[in-house]
Amino acid sequence: MNPIFRRAKDKGYVERLTRTNMAPYYEKAGLVWDRALFEKNWQEFESYEVAINGGVAGVLRLSHDDVAYYIRDLQIEPSWQHQGLGTRAINFAIEIARNAGAQRLRLRVFCENPAVALYERMGFQVCKTAEDTHYMERELP
Repeated sequence: MNPIFRRAKDKGYVERLTRTNMAPYYEKAGLVWDRALFEKNWQEFESYEVAINGGVAGVLRLSHDDVAYYIRDLQIEPSWQHQGLGTRAINFAIEIARNAGAQRLRLRVFCENPAVALYERMGFQVCKTAEDTHYMERELP
């Protein structure tokens, strides 16, 4: 399975997938979707579609600063989960970060999200935990 990563243009799709996938975590944490924040971040983040078999199976959103690259969102359609697309998306993020000269790749994830195991397999370590969120980081040698 070889997904293609291309710049995302369908903001509505990205928002729907993110809201749907994150709804149980937001509900448990007492959070409410902030459309204004999504709109702001849409302008600031690098958003990529995870395209496969002629369709879109997910989205990867990145940002960066002088210190690191950040995986801001990694959302895979439920019907495509557990098929290696998350691993491929993380590898794509690592490649982008390395090509930009970044030394670290960071992310935040709800502690109860099963994706924590994927991130750990991919070399991320928990740097700190605050409330219900792990802050994870991976060095990019």
